[in-house]
Amino acid sequence: MSESRRRRLGDQPAGMPTMINQGCKIHGEISGIGDFVIHGNIVGDCHVNGRVSIANSGSWEGSVRADNVIVAGRLDGDIVARGKVEITTTARISGSVTGEAIAVAEGAVVEGVMQTTGKAEPLEFVEKRES
Repeated sequence: MSESRRRRLGDQPAGMPTMINQGCKIHGEISGIGDFVIHGNIVGDCHVNGRVSIANSGSWEGSVRADNVIVAGRLDGDIVARGKVEITTTARISGSVTGEAIAVAEGAVVEGVMQTTGKAEPLEFVEKRES
């Protein structure tokens, strides 16, 4: 198995992400190219060519469409990923999750349908890194 297939999304090196800091609230549509890390609150939809990470302190109301998605915070809406979706132990999702591959940590809460578009079934894992 190649190194890139074993690495988790959050561990992969990338360029500088766009950060939405804790205490910041954005209403509206987000679109762009590159990675986004959300520590604040977003109300609206997004269409991103890159990775969207919702941190423990972050929340999102609306749909998230991106290459890859990592959820550690709260998401009320649907996720549509062209690639992988990683749902950590602290994640709380109310909505559908669609991706080529989906990994769900023990303790995560998903109230909705999960559908993989690739051949792999959803995976369950135990989070061993510190939050």
